[in-house]
Amino acid sequence: MPQLDINTADQKALDAIEGLEGHGPEIVRYREERGRFTDLRQLEEVPGLAGKVSDVTRDKLIVN
Repeated sequence: MPQLDINTADQKALDAIEGLEGHGPEIVRYREERGRFTDLRQLEEVPGLAGKVSDVTRDKLIVN
């Protein structure tokens, strides 16, 4: 499976990633309010995701 770009993915695609289920709306809202992600570690700043994003989840994502 190709990696998903968190800067272009919609809520549905983000929700389909193991470990991000149900957090798609928050990720898109964060991106809309603060601009593009520059690093996957910024996912930890999204409300509800602090300490929950595993390496397995990060391996499925990219930032372009």
